[in-house]
Parts: sequence; C-alpha cells; structure tokens
Amino acid sequence: MDSTAILAELPRLRRYARALVGDKAAADDLVQDTLERAWSRLARWRPGSDLRTWLFAIMHNLRIDQLRHGAPECVPIDEEAHVLPVRASQSDRIELDNLAEALAQVPEEQRAVLLLISLEEMSYAEVAATLDIPLGTVMSRLSRGRERLRQILTGDRASPRLRVVR
Repeated sequence: MDSTAILAELPRLRRYARALVGDKAAADDLVQDTLERAWSRLARWRPGSDLRTWLFAIMHNLRIDQLRHGAPECVPIDEEAHVLPVRASQSDRIELDNLAEALAQVPEEQRAVLLLISLEEMSYAEVAATLDIPLGTVMSRLSRGRERLRQILTGDRASPRLRVVR
C-alpha cells in the first residue's frame, strides 16, 4: 500500500473526527494520532481489506482511549493567546484604529523606521542595516516620523517650521 491511499481517506477522517469530537483542534489532533498509529502499525493491515474501515477503527479506538483515560486539557497555542495585557476599556479598539489610520498617513520611509524601532524593537544600527541607510538618516527619519505622528494624533496640522534663508 502506498501513502496516496491513506491520504485519499483524509477528508473522511477529518469529517468523522469533527463530528465525533466537536472541536476542530481536538479533531485534527485525533486525525493526526490516527495517522501516526496507522503508519506505525501498517504491517497489521491485511491487503485486500477495506482501508477506510481499518482507519476508522483505529480512530474510534483512540477516541475511546481518550474518553476512558481522560484526555489532557489542551490549550490552543496561537498568537492571540500571547498578547500582552492591556487596560480594559471600550475605547481601546477606537484608539488602535486611530493609530493605524495615523500611521498610514506618515510617509513610508518614516513609517518603516518607526515600526522597526517601536514595534520590532530593533536598535538604530539594526534598522540602518535592514534598510541600508546611514545611522543619521535613521535618527532623522525617526524624529520626523514621531513628530508627524504626534501632529496627526493630536490634530495639530501646523505647517512645518520653515525659515527664509537669504
């Protein structure tokens, strides 16, 4: 038997596992455990017998074992689960949307430096190497970007301070 025969049964295994377990992540884990057990016990499969029946039997037995032994409580790992805590406020989402809009108005070269330093926590030297610009340019773009962002967020649309040079 080749792997394509087992892979062809994958949609049915997923559908059955989701109906059996109810939770998508737990169902995917059950399918993975089923495939792992099937590969490790492939010598026990009798050629000529129904592969789907054999795989479903493995899945069913694994599920029974989970219920009998009490499957360990699994906590899904995702990026949102590891978000730093923020103050509870209904206005947080509005503030984040306002910040995103303000950042979109900052010129691209300043925005790139702002994000690399503040969001990615890169050093000035790392930003200079990443963007292939001099260190002084990083500092000036950061200063101008912060000032522009402050003006946008505070509503201070004052024109830049220009001096007449004669």
